Amino acid sequence: MITSDQIRAARALLDWSREQLSKKSAIGISALMRLEASEGVPAGNIKTFAAVQKAFEAAGIEFIGTPESGAGVRWRL
Repeated sequence: MITSDQIRAARALLDWSREQLSKKSAIGISALMRLEASEGVPAGNIKTFAAVQKAFEAAGIEFIGTPESGAGVRWRL
């Protein structure tokens, strides 16, 4: 499961606005705002997280670590 910090970091790494992420993931901007505003692993629908993660991964982002230890993002090698 990805964390809100990872979502914000991935968006920053790609220099994507919330609007861009919304279009690429087919998730509403208000839902994205709620995910990013949370601490740790945000509450939400698994399909929402999967869509966001898939959009980032398609753009070359890799999620590393776990929510409990060293969660982060980097460019996929």
